[in-house]
Amino acid sequence: MTNETIQTILKRRSVRAYDPTQLTDDELDAILEAGKYAPTGAGAQPWHFSVVQNTSLLESINAAIKEMYLNSDNPRLVERASADDFNIFYNGPTMILVSADESAITPRLDSAMAMENMFLAAASLDIGSCWVNAFVRLFENEDRSAQFCGDLCIPEGYKVFAAGVFGHPAGELPEPAPRREGTVDIIR
Repeated sequence: MTNETIQTILKRRSVRAYDPTQLTDDELDAILEAGKYAPTGAGAQPWHFSVVQNTSLLESINAAIKEMYLNSDNPRLVERASADDFNIFYNGPTMILVSADESAITPRLDSAMAMENMFLAAASLDIGSCWVNAFVRLFENEDRSAQFCGDLCIPEGYKVFAAGVFGHPAGELPEPAPRREGTVDIIR
């Protein structure tokens, strides 16, 4: 069985190369609206969406993440940040952060579901997206967090739980990785 929703889920890929064309306001509004309709624990809707399309701010965030990676104990992150063309956002023109009230019942899960709704909405509009976990990690450090909270309009008492980049893919979508076998048990 298949339908348009299932086809969108199956075609969605993490895009790691974007053309510089910015999303239209209508495209952005549709993506954000989908995020607002994600399920939440006890219907709390504890999130706040920060949309960054400011190139200077994206460059500043990228520089902070590059520094974080270069000072990491993880050789893979150090190697990645050492690349001349390092860009944690893959040069995507729009980043969306989901922060949530830390006192909510399930803020991390609520934020992840909102981001997934936005990824699927983007895919349905032929817009690419990619999870940017490095940005969430950046906010685990209070000093770095304080550096950007004001610029990103993150409400007091909220924590960044999800971040994604959005834009028009610079090329064809990648092929899906094979699905792992043995990941489902049906108990009847």
